Amino acid sequence: MSEKSGHSTTIEPWDVHNKTLVSHVRPSQWPNPRPQPRYNLVVIGAGTAGLVCAAGAAGLGAKVALIERDFLGGDCLNFGCVPSKALLRAGRAAAAVRDAGEFGVHVPDGTRVDFGQVMERMRRLRASIAPNDSAQRFRDLGVDVFLGAGRFVDAHTVEVGGERLNFVKAVIATGARAAAPPMEGLEQVRYLTNETVFSLTELPRRLAVVGTGPIGCEMAQAFARFGSEVLLIESSRGLLPKEDRDAAEFVRQALLKDGVKFLCCGKEVKVSAAEGGRIRLVAGSKAGSYDEVVDELLIAVGRKPNVEGLGLEEAGVTYSAKGVQVDDNLRTTNPDVFAAGDICSPFQFTHAADFMARTVLRNALFKGRAKASALTIPWCTYTEPEIAHVGLTEKDAVEKGIAVDTFTRELREVDRAILEGHTDGLVRVHVRKGTDTIVGATVVAGNAGDMISEISLAMTSGLGLGKIASTIHPYPTQGEAIRQVADAYNRSRLTPLVKTLFKYWLSWQRRGK
Repeated sequence: MSEKSGHSTTIEPWDVHNKTLVSHVRPSQWPNPRPQPRYNLVVIGAGTAGLVCAAGAAGLGAKVALIERDFLGGDCLNFGCVPSKALLRAGRAAAAVRDAGEFGVHVPDGTRVDFGQVMERMRRLRASIAPNDSAQRFRDLGVDVFLGAGRFVDAHTVEVGGERLNFVKAVIATGARAAAPPMEGLEQVRYLTNETVFSLTELPRRLAVVGTGPIGCEMAQAFARFGSEVLLIESSRGLLPKEDRDAAEFVRQALLKDGVKFLCCGKEVKVSAAEGGRIRLVAGSKAGSYDEVVDELLIAVGRKPNVEGLGLEEAGVTYSAKGVQVDDNLRTTNPDVFAAGDICSPFQFTHAADFMARTVLRNALFKGRAKASALTIPWCTYTEPEIAHVGLTEKDAVEKGIAVDTFTRELREVDRAILEGHTDGLVRVHVRKGTDTIVGATVVAGNAGDMISEISLAMTSGLGLGKIASTIHPYPTQGEAIRQVADAYNRSRLTPLVKTLFKYWLSWQRRGK
């Protein structure tokens, strides 16, 4: 327990910024309200999914109770998207100074990163965003906010702080937490997760990162740019295994440029305590062997759903180690209890939790039949360059037996990317074979997360690649690469037969009168 937060997760250091953060998302003197006789909706968990459910339902006139045992805002505000992107931005600034000479801009003293200032900036900005997720804001919206651990006592009742809340419908939105891999000796050493890495105040001289998913890659690059010697330990699945292989290779090369050292065999690594509170990592296999001592160890290998202590059995809600079981309408095995967000979703992103919550509102409050499978969910890894993805990869299409045509435009062929000096990237779009129906896309670029939205919009709205080809994009922009991919699709329609017919037609025109 943290004496500073009165909470199971420690917020450190206990400076003015973290005090401000906690005053919003876990106010120490918060009085839980007197429960209503019955609520239209009781929401357990105040991360993204829970907050969207609570605010949306209250805005529609429902009586809503929101329960949070830890910090409002969940992982996104406190230990995820918000603090990580602040660090990534600082890392980009450091890299821009480092690489400025390539543009004829020479910085006399080179790059010196003040890690303490980087982290202080992160804490300050996180605290400035916190009012959006604060207990006071949601009370002002008409939500009854209860701080404490919520637990089902039966199919229509939740208990929190000694009070019982009766509900018509309920939503489980308790999210997930960092998972520990089956690594020998890990339980005997201290290590960082996404919940503790943002409490660092001193830059580790040597940092080992276990996991080459989005979190591992993002943090490895940021800390390398700050000046740490970073060892990134990957599994047999490789770097960013869910991404297009060509796209992932761009990120690998970027990490190597930043000085990240890749080590193999995550499952075969043995961990032990070393002198001075450091950590030793030893591995030996056909793929490679090493014996390294580091100052800090960051574990970033996945997430574990928060299903413990909720009384799910009493509510008749089926769950497993993968989370709460839901159908396509996000209804659990209790027809009056729904779930949204990381507790039940394979897409563990803030924006996915947001739109799953909107699906729940339609179905729980208005007997809707909205389906989670109907959501078109993009995602982005915020390395530099970024990788953004929506729909199927080429590998996915093969596994599903969907024949596709693939069109690619590399950024080295795009004028703006050449001028910016950011030519490592691509736009790749997959369409159903013989049509312009988009089934998936990958973008690798400095602002890929912004660029992918155009393709997500097209997929959501049923617009084909031909429509993008006919949409004027400003020149010069990197986003123009998407239109150029669409142009490549149009050129593919110029079959030999069509080309021959055009040739005869134009020849006939030349004869004239």
